[in-house]
Amino acid sequence: MVEHNPEDEDSARAVLASELRHLRGTSGRSLAQLADETNYDRTYLHRLETGERLSKLPVMETLDQVYATGGLLVRLWKLARLDAFKDKYRLFMQLEAKAVIMQKYEVVVPGLLQTEEFARVVLSSAPTPISSDELEEAVAARLGRQELLRRDPPPSVRIILDESALRRPALDPKVWHEQLTRIADAAEAPNMAIQVLPFSAGVHDLMGGSLSLLWMPDGSSVAYREGNRSGELIEEAAEVTRFRLSYDRLRDMALSLRESAAFIGQLVEDSRP
Repeated sequence: MVEHNPEDEDSARAVLASELRHLRGTSGRSLAQLADETNYDRTYLHRLETGERLSKLPVMETLDQVYATGGLLVRLWKLARLDAFKDKYRLFMQLEAKAVIMQKYEVVVPGLLQTEEFARVVLSSAPTPISSDELEEAVAARLGRQELLRRDPPPSVRIILDESALRRPALDPKVWHEQLTRIADAAEAPNMAIQVLPFSAGVHDLMGGSLSLLWMPDGSSVAYREGNRSGELIEEAAEVTRFRLSYDRLRDMALSLRESAAFIGQLVEDSRP
């Protein structure tokens, strides 16, 4: 039996689990029947209903169809996945989900572009042990962020990738080749611009961490600086402007869009297993 923390009873995750239990009970389905109908394991479905596991987006889309809930479960899932992140990062993600323009500098492959297998490699690389359930939940939460790229209309996104992000491979050649291919494919999206900052560009003002600049529908903007296991949300206008100027200089130092596409394309070819 799962022990529920009273402090978590009003969390979005708890509400989602409760709604899943209610919908199945109202529909008169057993877990076995639901498993047959959705092709998901009954134990897995049970753990969603108890709040032990957080699903991936396609699971909620399937259950929305089964229960004819008009996207309710997907909306609850979007809120529930935020519970997996720390407070400062959670606020950043809420802003990111609303942003109409995003500009990012990344020293690692950003979560928005990670494949499922590469995300699993990255999230399991920490020195502290992580259970398989914790790992799969973290993967689901990370992949869930990518849903914002499929909004209608989608945000305008520019990502400057430090060359180091493209030179530190996963140990499995197949996983790394698929990850590089994903980046190359993303660069072709009409709302996406990806540039490479080569090592030859030299030192710059944003070394030592990643930067995200977000513009909201009302024209306001925020910045988010992230280092290893730390992050800072910046809302003060003058500070955001300073980071925007740093980003503009970095964009001038980066390869052009065409040069970047050719650079990444060559890495894709070189990485074929």
